[in-house]
Amino acid sequence: MNPELVLVVGDMFIPQRSPDITEQFKSILTPNKVQHVLCLGNIGNRESLDWLRSLSNDFHHVKGDFDDGEIPEKKLVQIGDFSIGLIHGHQVLPWGDIESLANVQRSLGCDILISGHTHKTNIKVKENKLYINPGSISGAFSPLIEDSVPSFILMVLQGDEAIIYLYTLSDKTKKFEVNKFEYTKGADEYKHEENNEDEDDDEGKKEEAQEEKNEQEEVKPAEENEQPSS
Repeated sequence: MNPELVLVVGDMFIPQRSPDITEQFKSILTPNKVQHVLCLGNIGNRESLDWLRSLSNDFHHVKGDFDDGEIPEKKLVQIGDFSIGLIHGHQVLPWGDIESLANVQRSLGCDILISGHTHKTNIKVKENKLYINPGSISGAFSPLIEDSVPSFILMVLQGDEAIIYLYTLSDKTKKFEVNKFEYTKGADEYKHEENNEDEDDDEGKKEEAQEEKNEQEEVKPAEENEQPSS
């Protein structure tokens, strides 16, 4: 069975609360790289919707609290062996509450429930079901949190295995970090790997290390040739 690559995004609010998605994200989110796109609403404008649609022929989204038009409030999507429920998240109270979200999961009967609205990333397992919030891909302002960090999720689904890559962008360094989570369908927990910085940052550290090594090699012969004074 071939793996299915799924992009999960939410709460863009372009241009109402954010001018655009950062170029660091756009450079890796190009058409035909993913098989599925799942969006949690509050996109903002037609251009952003068209951009999301251009990434994959299989596009699904639900209605956010600022969206108009005929968009479903909830949706159930089957991808491989996983049934995935989508909801924006403003419908449950308190917002982001795992118990309230669990009621939605049970009503949909899904293996994975994906929600947004809080603009804050979250990955949890409750009663053998996976709950995901990708945050805001544009880092749009939210009154619910002090600082909204741009983020999105890529999921790789193969058989009963799900690998979740959480991408977040540092406001200070303007470089993204990737957290990896591994989940098996029906498991009571997930496995979390340490942060991985982006490839550009890795290359920069390698160059710095090589420069430091070169400098040390240049200094060392000079020190060896020095003779002690009499």
